[in-house]
Amino acid sequence: MPAPVHAPDLFGYRRHWAECFGPAPYLPMSRAEMDALGWDACDIIIVSGDAYVDHPSFGMAVMGRFLEAQGFRVGIIAQPDWHSAEPFTALGRPTLFFGITAGNMDSMINRYTADLRLRSDDAYTPGGEAGRRPERAVLVYAQRCREAYKDVPQVLGGIEASLRRIAQYDYWSDSVRRSVLVDAGADILLYGNAERAVAEVAHRLARGAAIETLTDIRGTAILRRQLPAGWTELDSTRVDWPKQVDALPDPYEVAAEPACADAAPGAAQTVRVVPMPLHRQAAATRERTVIRLPSFEKVSKDPVLYAHASRVLHQESNPHNARALVQRHGHREVWVNPPPIPLTTAELDGVFDLPYQRRPHPAYGTAKIPAYEMIKTSVNIMRGCFGGCTFCSITEHEGRVIQSRSEDSILREIEAIRDQVPGFTGVVSDLGGPTANMYRLNCKDDAIQAGCRRLSCVYPTVCSNLETSHQPTTELYRKARRLPGIKRILIASGLRYDLAVLDEEYVRELVTHHVGGYLKIAPEHSEEATLAKMMKPGMGSYYRFKRLFDRYSREAGKEQYLIPYFIAAHPGCEDTDMVKLALWLKRNKFRVDQVQTFYPSPMALATAMYHAERNPLRKLSYKGERVFSAKSLPQRRLHKAFLRYHDEANWALLREALQALGRSDLVGEGDACLVPPARPSPGPSRRPGPRKGRGRLKPARGGQWR
Repeated sequence: MPAPVHAPDLFGYRRHWAECFGPAPYLPMSRAEMDALGWDACDIIIVSGDAYVDHPSFGMAVMGRFLEAQGFRVGIIAQPDWHSAEPFTALGRPTLFFGITAGNMDSMINRYTADLRLRSDDAYTPGGEAGRRPERAVLVYAQRCREAYKDVPQVLGGIEASLRRIAQYDYWSDSVRRSVLVDAGADILLYGNAERAVAEVAHRLARGAAIETLTDIRGTAILRRQLPAGWTELDSTRVDWPKQVDALPDPYEVAAEPACADAAPGAAQTVRVVPMPLHRQAAATRERTVIRLPSFEKVSKDPVLYAHASRVLHQESNPHNARALVQRHGHREVWVNPPPIPLTTAELDGVFDLPYQRRPHPAYGTAKIPAYEMIKTSVNIMRGCFGGCTFCSITEHEGRVIQSRSEDSILREIEAIRDQVPGFTGVVSDLGGPTANMYRLNCKDDAIQAGCRRLSCVYPTVCSNLETSHQPTTELYRKARRLPGIKRILIASGLRYDLAVLDEEYVRELVTHHVGGYLKIAPEHSEEATLAKMMKPGMGSYYRFKRLFDRYSREAGKEQYLIPYFIAAHPGCEDTDMVKLALWLKRNKFRVDQVQTFYPSPMALATAMYHAERNPLRKLSYKGERVFSAKSLPQRRLHKAFLRYHDEANWALLREALQALGRSDLVGEGDACLVPPARPSPGPSRRPGPRKGRGRLKPARGGQWR
């Protein structure tokens, strides 16, 4: 069993000489600000698709302040006009590198709805104005930076780059695209939470290393011409290996061409290639093993191989046992190093304790930035998610290992909100993160965690090795409430109710003190077959949590409601499953207002299901399980209409669909019906009366809607 892997102290580097300038009030966005700071140049310039908000919920601020703490001079080019290279020269030539990111959101998801309609706003832009970032922003920004300063190294990061580090299905073009590193022509890509990787890149470059020599940094992807010497390559390029695989070949039979950056001059270049079915006989160390994925050329033409590559990538996501991956793109190799080692509590505290101003840059004046307005009084208490929901990108980006801050660090941030945020009313809008109630929940045994390859710690059941006590979270809530000047602490992050029901004291604390009338939870669906493709718990956990929620709400003398979220058109969900979900909603008197259609985001397992119509949660084969996916826009809209069966605008569509499904019995006036029958059109002389039932929906007793 592998031992846990450790990393050097995040703040243990010798600081760069520019630390003498000290922290900037705001990271500069203009030459005038640089002059005021006494800088003749920036060491690192971050180009981002978001407006610059100096707050720890915004990636450019976290990376910028962290690099500043390492002694580097960091400038920001936020939402530049990408139609020419001139705006990318605003801060001059960086001495080390450009850091390029699309921002806190993928630029394509930011620009288009799940129905491929243009969005009318952008929450990360002053005034919510749409159109301030280009499509595929990472590619465009990289091109303009290269035009501005041809020989300056380029480092890609953020969620858009992270989720495109290998060949990925692209929903917007309905095709498989190459790794963004290849298309951007950048030098290195950082994926996931990148503090460790960016510190290593910056300090090595500052010591005079060439960017092409940075080949061994965890959490990075690079381009190579061939594999380095002395490695064992596990060939996982096919799903139909013969039942009888020949014995291992001589490990020195396969010779690689000389790799100039990877070996001493004149050294023999050898790579041992092992068919994947024989990997257990390879006797190779994890540190010198690389798994070969099917090439871009193959996965772009073969959806089954695409799903297989996705499965392998997700199986190699535990930083303590993951192996490097390599995928051929034409004449180049995209090499993905193992994921970064999670931050310790002390290191995460150090990142959140940096001198953020906690507000937008003064250059924006009084303009409101919607994303900032939403989170300005919220506190992120942890990173990561071990839920493994197949439709969610959090795990691919932040990993499954929970990284938690200390109580002291969290309480200090609450006090900073109280003292720094203009107009603070005493209400903290959220203590949460990717999930509200995974704070300090980790594997009980480090050795077991180091060897684990489960995609989820809570599906199909909660792992017996998982710590499920919510006592640290409960104590944190109590201490936060007692801080002077704090009137109320709300919990707005999504709750894993299958975990919450394992600690009733936590549920009591939450419901009694921290629900502002409504609590968001996400059953996502009612049908087991669909839930299995999502890796979500069955409805039994929901019912158990609802009983606790209602009980403790009554005991507290409060009228409070659950707000459930559901997904339409998820892979594995057929029309009949949506009918059953609509009937469940009606039986439980839910009339949901906010609904979502499945969005095939890059690299998600559910996206592999959608594209390949296969199940990557199991070993792939050409004759294996087929997965239905609603792909046409009319059918996706039909699935969404079932979630809003009560909306008169959907009735005609639903009547037609129910009749086609042989469920005309659900069209009528009875309680068991979903939609009323069609009414005769009024004559031309009749004037229609006022429409009824179209006002704002209000919650009824017990958390239902009417």
